[in-house]
Amino acid sequence: MSVTSIAAQVRTMRAENSARPPSAFDREQQELAERDVTGVIAVGERLPDAELLDGYGEPTTLLDELAGRPGVLVFYRGAWCPFCNIALRAYQAQLLPALSQRGVALLAVSPQKPDGSLGMLQKQGLEFAVLSDPGNQLATAAGILTRPSEEARAAQLEFGLDLTEVNADGSVTLPMPTVAILGADATVRWIDVHPDYSTRTETAEIIAALEA
Repeated sequence: MSVTSIAAQVRTMRAENSARPPSAFDREQQELAERDVTGVIAVGERLPDAELLDGYGEPTTLLDELAGRPGVLVFYRGAWCPFCNIALRAYQAQLLPALSQRGVALLAVSPQKPDGSLGMLQKQGLEFAVLSDPGNQLATAAGILTRPSEEARAAQLEFGLDLTEVNADGSVTLPMPTVAILGADATVRWIDVHPDYSTRTETAEIIAALEA
């Protein structure tokens, strides 16, 4: 069975919108693609057992969700991000079965409020844990925090997206899209960070890293 990559799906989405002029988001993505990533958590270091919330607002923690298993932790921006939707659907269809066979947990975290996580679960039909990381505790520990450019922030508001209303802590801070493979004790075994949020870690890359 052929597998459509995340990058190919993004190209299709861009082609469908090719008639529109370049936007603040296009310019932001270009700037982000040229950014160097520094300060990211190193392989061999542990993420903290952060206090998280499930889609119903019930408290949980990173170690509770790992439940003694290794895991793949996906940092995404929020249910409002079309690139996140493409990536999480791909992970549901292409990655989750492979991880289930290996006894590896799949978790996704964002700074959005729990109702945003629940909406993501229900709208995308996801069958893995989608959690809120209030205040970006895990993203801070991972060294992957960023925030929209002023131009992009203004454009978001024009489209009716106010991150201060969406994020659980009322901030506009976001994680750079990132995938980390964790040991059962939340030690980072592998990590892939994407400053440009229009690009994502492909399923095949994650599986190859697990097998390595």
